[in-house]
Amino acid sequence: MTDSGPDRQALLLEKLLEPGPMVAVELRPPRSNLQAGEGMEAWIDLHHSLNRLTSEELFVFLTDNAVGAAEEENLAHVSANLGDEADLRRIVPILTTKHLLEYCLMFASRAISGGFDALTVLGGDQSVGTKRCVPHGRDLRELIRMRLPELVLGGWVNPHRDAIEQVNFVNAPDAHSNFALTQIVSHHSLAEVERFLSIIDARLMPIVFGVFFYRSANPSTLEELSNFFPVPVEELTRDFQAGATAEEICAESIRELRRIGAEKVYVSNLGNRGAARRLRRILELV
Repeated sequence: MTDSGPDRQALLLEKLLEPGPMVAVELRPPRSNLQAGEGMEAWIDLHHSLNRLTSEELFVFLTDNAVGAAEEENLAHVSANLGDEADLRRIVPILTTKHLLEYCLMFASRAISGGFDALTVLGGDQSVGTKRCVPHGRDLRELIRMRLPELVLGGWVNPHRDAIEQVNFVNAPDAHSNFALTQIVSHHSLAEVERFLSIIDARLMPIVFGVFFYRSANPSTLEELSNFFPVPVEELTRDFQAGATAEEICAESIRELRRIGAEKVYVSNLGNRGAARRLRRILELV
């Protein structure tokens, strides 16, 4: 690890340190601007998915204002509405620096007192939304670590950028992270992932690679997504034109990543309604 960190291991960290594959899910809380009825329905869908996924002993990362969209706070609603229905150790809230510093520090305290034992702390997209309260995610992780040394913290890494630079970021003594999520990758970016894997020691810093569930090759959708992460537009278009389904494309990414050693992944964009069912279909093809 990059620092002494917590004396105990969170359930997520235990799983990440075990050999073999792991699949987690990234879900998004409902948008904060939904009408009352829509918001309630959206939260019911999310809660059903959280219950189903955690009951199947899967881990779920819950976003924080993903891609600049104002979302309901992930921590408050899960704590208030799930209660004892789900093992909160399997739900890992994501916190970005794009809030007031006081809010961020209180968020971490509420997380650990509410039964969560791991938190992913990211800088957040600087091109949209509010400004960061500190320059980088590591700065916020350092402040949280000083106050809550028992809380397991996750960071962020981008295999699409210079591999040596990125590995140095996550291995630095001031990274204050016990694991890291990656930017979205796929079977179309294996070369970048292989370069990253050739340098990182995943036994010391567990890495969870992001995989996106592309529902179609809609040009406007892919163009919009390209504003936030590298999207292999031409390759995906060829995949869909060749008759591959969304599930088959996602499964191929997971399968090929496992083949080169990227065994721990999280799947994004499954949607809050039927996420467990959709994931099951994907994994049947892996």
